[in-house]
Amino acid sequence: MAQSNGAISPKAGRSDRIARQVVLPFRKSLEISIKSIQVRFFRSLITVASLVLAVAFLSFILTGSDVAAGLLRSGDPQLRKALVDAGYDLPARPGPAASATREAERLQTSPKERWIVILSLLVCTVGIVNAQLMAVTERFREIGTMKCLGALDRFILRLFLLEAGMQGLVGAFLGGVLGLVTGILVGLVRFGLAATSNLSLLDAGATLGLSIAVGAGLSLVGVIYPAAVAARMRPVEAMRAQE
Repeated sequence: MAQSNGAISPKAGRSDRIARQVVLPFRKSLEISIKSIQVRFFRSLITVASLVLAVAFLSFILTGSDVAAGLLRSGDPQLRKALVDAGYDLPARPGPAASATREAERLQTSPKERWIVILSLLVCTVGIVNAQLMAVTERFREIGTMKCLGALDRFILRLFLLEAGMQGLVGAFLGGVLGLVTGILVGLVRFGLAATSNLSLLDAGATLGLSIAVGAGLSLVGVIYPAAVAARMRPVEAMRAQE
């Protein structure tokens, strides 16, 4: 029977104690996620490597567009001819500086570039989901053990989201830098020093930031379904999965 004057019944007190025992703080979840990545370092390395390649491709495409746009904005007829010879769809006759700026803006958002970016993102998403499904399947017994000890579904989800977030940030950063550097080097080979002298630092920084954000976001999106499947599995089924 509940007590008056603000007192807590024994049943409610037991529920509060159980909640405090089951719900771990965010810092503890972060420690468990880091240890899990360390234990499965090579598995995590494969996931990060696939993300690095996908984000590097995205960053490379965007950097190539930034280099071409910078050359076009320069208004140099020789650089414009070099872009046409490289396969960029530009009118043969150069226009005034204002027209060159508008052409550079259209060049950065050309249909060809958009389709290449979309396809790279689709490939990246499929690869991440596949890798995370394999990782979650291998950890069914671990998940079942945690749930038998009282872990809630949201705790399991938090662990996988933290692991995917850390892997995504590392992989996206490495891939973004790799793609940016590769894109600049290719620009130097094709157009000479004009590729770097006309490249806007603001455009390069925006490309790097966008690549990192997209890579980290895809890593989180790719782990939601596998983590949800693992979190909703009954402890007995999870323990039996690897037997």
